[in-house]
Amino acid sequence: MFNKSQGAAQAPFLVAGWLDLRSPLALAPLAGYSDLPFRLLCREQGAGLVFSEMISSHGLVQGQKKTMDMLQNAPGECPFVVQLFGAVPEIMAEAAARLNGLPIDGIDLNMGCPARKVTKRGAGVALMARPELAESIIRVVRGATTLPLSVKFRSGPAADRINAVEFARMAEAEGADCLTVHGRTWPQAFGGRADWEIVRRVKTAVRIPVIGNGDIDSFAAAQERLAESGCDAVMIGRAALANPWLFSGIERPDTLSGRLPLMRRYLDLCERYLPLPRALFRVKYQVCRLLGGLNGAAAARQGVPACDSLAVMRRLLDGLDNLRAA
Repeated sequence: MFNKSQGAAQAPFLVAGWLDLRSPLALAPLAGYSDLPFRLLCREQGAGLVFSEMISSHGLVQGQKKTMDMLQNAPGECPFVVQLFGAVPEIMAEAAARLNGLPIDGIDLNMGCPARKVTKRGAGVALMARPELAESIIRVVRGATTLPLSVKFRSGPAADRINAVEFARMAEAEGADCLTVHGRTWPQAFGGRADWEIVRRVKTAVRIPVIGNGDIDSFAAAQERLAESGCDAVMIGRAALANPWLFSGIERPDTLSGRLPLMRRYLDLCERYLPLPRALFRVKYQVCRLLGGLNGAAAARQGVPACDSLAVMRRLLDGLDNLRAA
């Protein structure tokens, strides 16, 4: 059992022969957020596994600059898994083959994203409504790479069509090494509550490692879900954006002085790895999230958008009063 006293410095936590993790808490692939600086930040806080933002298989095959930039990684985030999305088997296979030579630790197939821009192309969770196509994609990708292969999916394409267990067995049969299950249906998107009974049923139905996903908003919740579901690991998404500290097992600091070390570290990582000033908007948004929950934080956040450089942002943070949590 992963205890609160454990963290990134502990002995590796083995996810059933798939990847050696130092913690069973993984950072989810978050489109627009899980870039290299944020992944490194979460790894330093204790995340055992990190995933890239969604990578378009078409963009990768075509060598689009924006897509290729999203593949940037660093040794400090190992193990690092690239998540691919798409709905054309041949393109997905070629994209996977192109990843073979990169310094990454695995490939994840996105079959769970409910975003309209993804599902309208037949990708993401739309593939759960077409399991034969999903099966074909997993098969050809498995044949195109020797890297560890995982598949992320949901409880089903609709409330009256919960097919996660059957989908999981199919993915295992086609060569997946690991599965991630988000306990919501396609129509739920990120609303309502995740059904962890579905996650538990998937775990008992397959022999390969299973990562559970949905509504993990604290270290304590992660421990509870691990125990209840029997999963090998849990994945944390939106909650990590405002609280990377949760990977370490400590409470989020309730003062600005307590948060500033991590925020300064984040700015240092952004300065090193992001294409500034073009990506400054992304940094501003994340800094505002990290300020959340502090008395007076609203006024502080109002000042962040006006910053035209990281140097100005650092001066703003250093000049703020010592705010306390609301």
